[in-house]
Amino acid sequence: MSLNRSEKEAVINDVTGLAAKAQTLVMAEYRGIKVADMTKLRSTARSNGVSLSVLKNTLARRAVAGSGFAVVSDLMTGPLIYGFSEDAVAAAKVVADFAKTNDKLVIRGGAYGGKALDVNGVKQLASIPSKEVLLAQLLGLMQSPISRCARVLAAIAEKRSAAAVVEATPEAPAEAVAA
Repeated sequence: MSLNRSEKEAVINDVTGLAAKAQTLVMAEYRGIKVADMTKLRSTARSNGVSLSVLKNTLARRAVAGSGFAVVSDLMTGPLIYGFSEDAVAAAKVVADFAKTNDKLVIRGGAYGGKALDVNGVKQLASIPSKEVLLAQLLGLMQSPISRCARVLAAIAEKRSAAAVVEATPEAPAEAVAA
């Protein structure tokens, strides 16, 4: 079904707004995917903060023109699904995880930080832990020296208190031990 001029402008404005907020764009070819699988992919994407859209490539090229995603305009051919996300790894993670279980979804490429990503680049981006996991790892790393120091000090205090208990107990006379 063809769109009229005002509908095309609305689509371009929507996608331009998505691109302005997003850090990452991932493109994948969806030829041959069943509707139920596509619905599952969209649901997963929505729950992870990823906006998935099937767009006409000419409209997508116009929408990303002048943004950091314009570097992948030459890859925008064929039936593509476009995934935009504000989180740097969310779009790549959602699409790559789905592509592992469904061989009909073929990752074409993407863009992050104004740089084009090939298929391997998207997969590498998807392998990065989420922001929450990275923050938890950083916090654990920062707490590690402090907790080690606290354990050493506790062990020293325990050793000293054990030594003080031994010194405080009176020793039995030597004659009683020999008898």
